[in-house]
Amino acid sequence: MIGVFDSGLGGLTVLRELVARFKAVDFVYLADHAHVPYGNRPSEDIVDFTRDCVEQLFARGAKLALLGCNTATAVALRRLQQQWLPESKWAGAHNVLGIVAPTVEAATQTPWAVTSPQYPQKYNTDTIGVFGTTRTISSGVYAEEIRKRCPKVTVVQQICSELAGAIENKRPLVELDVLVRDGVAGLLGQTGNLPPHRAILGCTHFPLVEPLFRKYLPPFTRILSQPEVVADSFEDYLARRTNYLDGGEGGMLTLLTTGDPDEVSEKARVFWPDVPHFAKA
Repeated sequence: MIGVFDSGLGGLTVLRELVARFKAVDFVYLADHAHVPYGNRPSEDIVDFTRDCVEQLFARGAKLALLGCNTATAVALRRLQQQWLPESKWAGAHNVLGIVAPTVEAATQTPWAVTSPQYPQKYNTDTIGVFGTTRTISSGVYAEEIRKRCPKVTVVQQICSELAGAIENKRPLVELDVLVRDGVAGLLGQTGNLPPHRAILGCTHFPLVEPLFRKYLPPFTRILSQPEVVADSFEDYLARRTNYLDGGEGGMLTLLTTGDPDEVSEKARVFWPDVPHFAKA
């Protein structure tokens, strides 16, 4: 069993791709609606909430937990991997991953384990745009990790503070169009109107409006959408670590929330129209 965690529902875009890709694998998804949104909370709270939810996933039988949330990944993942997990009862047979690493790998074409330029970077002067929520952008994690691997690349970040909420609340398409248009305009305002070579949609809500980003970015801009990027990376990871797939997988899917299951199930249809019903965690 593999666990996927998010503070809310955006991680369903990643989960949906994983379920389609790994049909024989059992997945359990846990959304922490009791504490959502994470973006305006202190970092220590985010670490604590994320750790508690990962423990719940492990207790339910998951050997591997994926943080399908950019904020949780940016704020909590390193602490969990380096400080909590090695000292916990789960050490050795369990692991925690995030969605920033595969996104950075795709943007830089450099393995995550390589934390310095792998190839001569003299001519690698591309521009990479990052669209995300306030907390993800302010963490600086994408800019930091990209520049470690490609120091001559220009990283331009743009906060789209209202877009995730508008998507989740089923705002009209015309309203979403304006938010995406303004976000792209904000990024281009930082580049002298030169479009980025690659654009990271650094929020798991944003894949639902990828066609709008495509509308306002030129064809040569490669859009990196996290569901596909994460699934590609996950496939490679599991091929090299088959121990996480040992034991009775049958393609079962369990969806859990710390909030109200009926309310959450209704909202989840924005991300996955025929999504199974959530249960109380």
